Amino acid sequence: MNKSILFTFLSIVMSQILNAQAPIAPRQDQKLEAHNHTRIDPYYWLKERDAQPVLDYLQAENTFAKSYFDTLQPLVDELLDEFEQRIDPNETSAPFIYNGFQYQIRSIEAMDYQQIFRTDSKGEEILFFDENERAKGKSFYELASWAPSLNNEILAVCEDFIGRRQYEIRFRKNGKFLKDVLTQTSGYLMWANDNQTVYYTKKDPQTLREYVVYRHKIGTPQAADELIYEEKDEKFSVSLNKTITNNYILVNNYSSTTSEVWLIDANLPNSKPLLFLGRRAGHIYEVEHHENGFYILSNDNALNNRILFTNVIPKDISTCQQIVAHDPQIFIEGLSVFKNHLLLEERKKGLLKLKLIDINKGTEKYIQIEGETYYLGLAMNDNYSAEWLYYTVNSMTTPSRVYAYDLKSGEQSIFFEKKLRDSKFDPSNYVSERVWATANDGTQIPVSLVYKKGTVLSAAPLLLFGYGSYGYTIPDIFSPTRLSLLDRGFVFATAHIRGSKYMGEEWYQNGKFDKKINTFTDFINAAEFLGHMGYCDPAHIYANGGSAGGLLMGAVANMAPYLFKGIVSEVPFVDVVTTMLDETIPLTTSEYEEWGNPNDPYYYYYLLKYSPYDNLHAMHYPAMYLTSGYHDSQVQYWEPAKYVAKLRTLRTNSNALIFECNMDAGHGGGSGRTTERLERAKTYAFILGLETEIIR
Repeated sequence: MNKSILFTFLSIVMSQILNAQAPIAPRQDQKLEAHNHTRIDPYYWLKERDAQPVLDYLQAENTFAKSYFDTLQPLVDELLDEFEQRIDPNETSAPFIYNGFQYQIRSIEAMDYQQIFRTDSKGEEILFFDENERAKGKSFYELASWAPSLNNEILAVCEDFIGRRQYEIRFRKNGKFLKDVLTQTSGYLMWANDNQTVYYTKKDPQTLREYVVYRHKIGTPQAADELIYEEKDEKFSVSLNKTITNNYILVNNYSSTTSEVWLIDANLPNSKPLLFLGRRAGHIYEVEHHENGFYILSNDNALNNRILFTNVIPKDISTCQQIVAHDPQIFIEGLSVFKNHLLLEERKKGLLKLKLIDINKGTEKYIQIEGETYYLGLAMNDNYSAEWLYYTVNSMTTPSRVYAYDLKSGEQSIFFEKKLRDSKFDPSNYVSERVWATANDGTQIPVSLVYKKGTVLSAAPLLLFGYGSYGYTIPDIFSPTRLSLLDRGFVFATAHIRGSKYMGEEWYQNGKFDKKINTFTDFINAAEFLGHMGYCDPAHIYANGGSAGGLLMGAVANMAPYLFKGIVSEVPFVDVVTTMLDETIPLTTSEYEEWGNPNDPYYYYYLLKYSPYDNLHAMHYPAMYLTSGYHDSQVQYWEPAKYVAKLRTLRTNSNALIFECNMDAGHGGGSGRTTERLERAKTYAFILGLETEIIR
């Protein structure tokens, strides 16, 4: 940036800080050309990370955001107090067995981070690991994962002290940390069975793609670690996991459309990986080990997956035995293997069910779950020879419960129940239901609702949440903080739009590549339906989404701004075309199979149709609150910064437009529960401030 622009900009920044005016970023037009098409990007310069003009602009936006929220501070404080009164400051996880020991994760009053407790062989409980000690003096801390060696003598912890998701792995023995430090890792590792060898993945320092697997021996420097596997195709990433039998470490190579698995014998830590099934374009599979052989979850000739078995590493999938056939009405979402049972996670008409198959008898039965708006998931099930299965259930009205299911008798009981601090809370005071909106093409879009009993729906404001990318299905979960909205007369809804797998694999396929616009129109149609059918006041609809859900927010703001009174967009992916053309940006090339590769003219012009930044134009926009993290590795801070800067110059109304960049955070926002609750309180305060017209 030249000196005249810098001088002008600094003068603007200072005057706006003093007068609490919305920052106006200076233009510096950058010509971007591709496929005989030219775009002019006036705020391309915001990509200059750590440049003083960029830092000054972000500071100006943060100062403006602070002045806005200063007006809302009483409401923020009120919400935080409600959260505090509702949520147990000493809340705990359900106890779980890991490597033969019982653990429990706890929050401690007045502490931001969690503590892990372990019950020793004498039945005495000890403080096993304290995140608060590790976070002391740090502006950010995340414990990504932790794993004891098979003999429980050495603990490995994967930590991030910046927010960039570049994790450091350290090892603790007898209460003291060893000299070993592994840097630039993905945050996960697997132990071999000799208790001295670990396998871990590293990231490309520029793109952050997880692409190499290394083997580390305790007590040796990282420089001596052996490269075990390297994935050279930039569309693929690698991950590690271990079979429940503890016999194999799996190297999983995957893209959005294809996968491949390599096996490492965990009992022979110096062994080389063996290919299980070679990659074939479009074939996605997972492998689980059983003492009799291998079970495979595969989409081979099965859009919604099928289950296969082989007692040896197969030469070809055609040699495997089919155990569960493909069903076009049932999506097999997951497979777990135990000594005597297979456990299938099946999704039918959006609802997840657990099906048990007795390996010896061949009989099948479902674990019954009632209702239409619930979350169902597996708890920790670490024991191959388990006689009990643990699973968790909660709903939009009911806090989480962990159930214990007797695999022999079929009896089940509540093993652990999370309760609110507020003894007056009664789930029966709230109502949840699932309704179906009609999309432009006639497709029925499932929408989950929750509201307080007695709410006059046709006069109620609505917060509509959405995501709709990567095949990720938003679960219908209980939220103790959300009660603050419901108790104020709001309806909360999640639109299960195409791009997720809520309705199966086809639901995902119809919301990606050149069908991506279905995701956005589904959300718009859901909002229209809820307003027209009396589930809310159509003049008081708010929208919320983050990351790829922030792309959704940007797209619908351009396509149907009249529908929404306000939008909250968290770490939003809004500069789609420019980002997907820049292969130096983390994750770009690996996501060509999600969005399409804009180096192909077909996808360039398709992405250009909906890219929020490229489609901003002069018209009235809803009030907006956007957030970002300066160290975000998934969506770079400059995307929402550029978006807001451009929107300020184009919109034709004066609705609130607030942008906040957390300079100490990454993609997941700030760390620690105090910061997490503050972020949620500010989101709600922004919406409630618009609703009650605290700020006009």
